[in-house]
Amino acid sequence: MLWGAPVWPWALSGCAAPRDPVQVALNAWVGYALLHLAAELGYLREREVRLQEFPSNTASMMALVNGQVPAAALTLDELLLVREGGVDARAILVFDESHGADVVLAHPSVIRLSQLRGRRIGVESTALGAVVLAKLLEAAGLSAADVVKVPLTADQHVAAYARREVDVVITFEPIASRLRTQGAQVLLDSTRLPGLILDVLAVRADALPGQPDAWHHLLQGYFRAFGHRQAQPEVAARLMAPHQQVSAEEVTQAFRGITLSDLAKNHAWLGGTQPRLLQSAQMVGRVMHETRLLDRAPDLTSLCEPAYLPEVA
Repeated sequence: MLWGAPVWPWALSGCAAPRDPVQVALNAWVGYALLHLAAELGYLREREVRLQEFPSNTASMMALVNGQVPAAALTLDELLLVREGGVDARAILVFDESHGADVVLAHPSVIRLSQLRGRRIGVESTALGAVVLAKLLEAAGLSAADVVKVPLTADQHVAAYARREVDVVITFEPIASRLRTQGAQVLLDSTRLPGLILDVLAVRADALPGQPDAWHHLLQGYFRAFGHRQAQPEVAARLMAPHQQVSAEEVTQAFRGITLSDLAKNHAWLGGTQPRLLQSAQMVGRVMHETRLLDRAPDLTSLCEPAYLPEVA
């Protein structure tokens, strides 16, 4: 699949003209919340960086593809989709790895993976949803024909479960917590899927060289916010809560389901002769190819771009 190649506004500006701030698309996933924290604390100068909120990762991905923004916070599988679509986008930051925040919840009548046969499984029609479903079926020793897939957007998960339209839901925090209050039980979570569910900051390669200072500034501000949250977690949670549309306590709870990548981990994810992100991308790409989400095994050339990371102190 190929998308049209639009004319990028930043490519048309004259050398002497002031540059517009780089724009970053993101949604209200907790893994991206430190970007909002950096802005709230004044660590991101608006003349250099502007955050744009979108309703979903899919919307952010399309904004990146269509040239509406040069950067987007995406899951690794979404980055691979963008690249197969003909857009040379690269990861300049790894936000986090899911460690329990992405979860398969089931009705109490389903207590073992072997009981999934014939069950109705609610899942978003996204690459990530398909990847988790594929790994779930693999763990259960079943094929897609052995279950009933029920496409649901995230905002439909709780209501569909309450009406018993589905027996199982592939979901994430904070929706998972609301489903647990209705009696849903954990069948599988992302602690059993290491390296599979990652969030990255994807940037178009053609947008990187024109404003290197802005990208450096963005990542410096991000890691300053990272340090602020470590030092003052309660204050940070209060500042992030409005953007997450939940309470500060729920923000704190949601962070427990992910493992944030600090600066040292980012250098390991993106740098060196064998970046860790390439290993995860190979695994994710293989699953996506097997489930026909990708037409071919992904080309991972220049996937990682560590040049804009601050130096490790």
